[in-house]
Amino acid sequence: MKTLTLAIAATFLATSGAIAAAPVKTVKSSIGDVLAGENGMTLYTYKDDSMGKSTCYDACAKNWPPFMATGNAMADGAYSIIERKDGSKQWAKDGMPLYYWIKDKKSGDATGDGMKGEWDAARP
Repeated sequence: MKTLTLAIAATFLATSGAIAAAPVKTVKSSIGDVLAGENGMTLYTYKDDSMGKSTCYDACAKNWPPFMATGNAMADGAYSIIERKDGSKQWAKDGMPLYYWIKDKKSGDATGDGMKGEWDAARP
C-alpha cells in the first residue's frame, strides 16, 4: 500500500504543472554560447550583486530587467530563486541574479556583455 501511495504522489507531482528547472536555454551569439530566457534573449549577471542578492533596482532594473520567476517555479541544480526587496522572485545561476539587457533586440544579441565592466553574459 505504501508503494502505491508513493507512486500516486509521484504521478501527481509530475503532472501538477510545477516547473522543475529555470526556463533557460543556450543560444549562439557573436561571443559564443550564452544563456537565454525562453524568449531567446541573452541573460546577464551584474558584478555589484552578491550571492543570492540583487542590487539592481529602480533605473538599473529599467535598463536591466530582472529575469523573474513565476509563482510555481522551483529551483534545480545550478539555478536558484532569490527574493528581491519588494518580495518578487528572480532566477539566479550559481547564486548570481540573472537579468536581460533592454538594448538586445533579437535572440543571440549580447550587446550588454562587458558593459561598463560590470555586466557579463551568463554562460551555460
